[in-house]
Amino acid sequence: MENDLRATLVAWLAADPALAAIHTVAEEAPLSVTPPWLGIAASASADWGTKERNGREVRVALELETFTDLTSGDSELLRAIERRVLDLPPFQPGFEVASIRFLRSRSQARPDNRRGALVEYRFRIFAPN
Repeated sequence: MENDLRATLVAWLAADPALAAIHTVAEEAPLSVTPPWLGIAASASADWGTKERNGREVRVALELETFTDLTSGDSELLRAIERRVLDLPPFQPGFEVASIRFLRSRSQARPDNRRGALVEYRFRIFAPN
């Protein structure tokens, strides 16, 4: 289910017109793409469910890299990413979303006027019936 969630999340984010400024949305950090880009930095899953349904708790960390020398230069993109992640429809092929929760974020200045942001979410998902 974790891999299904990762693939669905990448496609969901890539299809958002509000994120059109992002050159690439990928399952991992792209090797040779000019920022801004968005990728899944890491994910991990653990058992979660109910007596009647199997499920997983999946933590996904998204990494956004942009060109900016301003501390708040990527704020609009980060807000759009958060809105889109939290709006993921619950019924998906291969799983059903029970809940999505923002966990934490961090931001850092990088060399060459780049800025990196890492945003982590917790997804609780059920296996299909």
